[in-house]
Amino acid sequence: MKSILTIILLLFVQASIGQKTYKDSIIQYREDYVQKHEVIKEADKKYMAFFPVNQDYRVRAQFEHTENSAWFLMETSGTMKKMYRVYGVLTFTLQGETHTLNVYQSQSLMQTAEYKNHLFIPFTDATSGKESYAMGRYYDLTMEDIVNNKVVIDFNKVYNPYCAYVSGIYNCPIPPKENNLTIAIKAGEKANGKEH
Repeated sequence: MKSILTIILLLFVQASIGQKTYKDSIIQYREDYVQKHEVIKEADKKYMAFFPVNQDYRVRAQFEHTENSAWFLMETSGTMKKMYRVYGVLTFTLQGETHTLNVYQSQSLMQTAEYKNHLFIPFTDATSGKESYAMGRYYDLTMEDIVNNKVVIDFNKVYNPYCAYVSGIYNCPIPPKENNLTIAIKAGEKANGKEH
């Protein structure tokens, strides 16, 4: 007959095997992202590249809502500018320094039921044009992600705009200079590995 200690140990091992680690969850997230990507052809998906998963790039940020922010036309990679406003500002600490990023709300998306609560963080960093896409990368969140004026930003989930893969078709928002981070965000999607 097995001792109580042995049974507890077996249950613990079984629970541990069934439990996903943070790294596992990000790898699964990336696999789903690659599989469901809307513009990259199946044969080209092998060129999609990512920085190694690093939990240090999952940060807790303080959110400050911007009241009555004016709408403005955000520059894009194409000819059509897009109407956005600053919804709020995130402040967080990364690599021992304090940083801020503006959170934007799209005027057109807020008119749709599916995306009315959608928020958007376009940014550049010290990897832009080197290890990551030159024009910058994106991070999405929703109003529901803001709890008690706190938000978790997981840079392991940042992604490239469509124009990183297909040029001349999409009007991808260009991150405003206020969202230029001076540090290197070595997390999330890297530059496209395929030559255009």
